[in-house]
This record gives sequence, structure tokens and C-alpha cells, in this order.
Amino acid sequence: MEKLLAVTAIGTDRAGLVRDLSEAVTGAGCNIQESRMIALGSEFASLMLIGGNWHAVGKARESLEKLGQESDLTISLRDAEQRASSKSAPYLVDILTLDHEGIVLGLSNFFAGRGLDIAELSTRRYNAPHTGAAMFSVQLTVNVPADVHTASLREEFLEYCDAENLDSVFEPAQR
Repeated sequence: MEKLLAVTAIGTDRAGLVRDLSEAVTGAGCNIQESRMIALGSEFASLMLIGGNWHAVGKARESLEKLGQESDLTISLRDAEQRASSKSAPYLVDILTLDHEGIVLGLSNFFAGRGLDIAELSTRRYNAPHTGAAMFSVQLTVNVPADVHTASLREEFLEYCDAENLDSVFEPAQR
């Protein structure tokens, strides 16, 4: 039976960091099943779900802990399980707006208030090309259960976005 391990790592960004993490996992006999890795300012952050037999996961644990001790990485390990399957459909949401406080909080309140799960969320702040205005973009994936009327949800969401002055797109994810 396959065991799963959730791995988070954060440290100073440098060349070869992805290689070092991948080598610790693969060298132990595990596979990276899902991952998100990104440079955030001068830091690098990684989230991984790795899998293997109990022996390989144990070796990966040791390899990753050693890597954390030998390098400028803070590594956290947590046993994980497969996510229970649900009867929901993923919807992609794209938001673009002038940057201001509370954008992510407002969006997460909107979806949480309707009992909807945000599966992924990514944000980026940048300056508009011609005006230099501070812009903020949000991309997220929301799992919408089969019993939710999506047309009504979309209409409520677009009304929310109009009230908050958010340009938005709400559409089914292509699988």
C-alpha cells in the first residue's frame, strides 16, 4: 500500500534547489505526485505530495531532514492520505483589479459563505505597463458540488465582483 507524505520547504532561492529536493525524494525511491514550487522575493517555497512504500517514505523523510540541516531550508513533513473523491466540478476564477487591501479575504469569504472549497489559489501584484498603477491578479480553482445551481452561483459571484470593482471570469475548468 502506498504511503503519502506532504512536504513543505522554504529557504533562500538559489540555483539547484529543485534538483536537491527532487534528488532527496527520488533517491529514496519515492515519486512526486503533486507539487507547487515558486520564488517569492528572495525566498523559494515548495509544496509537494510524495508517495512510495513505507520503507521508501521513511528514507525520503531522512533524506529531506538531512537536506534541511545541511542547507538553508526549513522543511516540514506530514503524513497524508488520498483526498476523498467528491461529486464536484472544478471552476476557474480569474480576477484582475487595482491593488487594495482585503481582496483575497473578500473572495474567500464569498466562497466559504456558500460552503465551497477553494482547491488552489495564486496571486500576483504588478505595475500596469502604461500607467504604473498597482494591479492585483488572483487565479483560483473552486470545487462546486453537483447540487449547486452554477448559473445562480455565477450570477451572485459577478454581482459581488461588480460591487467590489473586480474584473472577473468564472468558467468550468477543462479537464
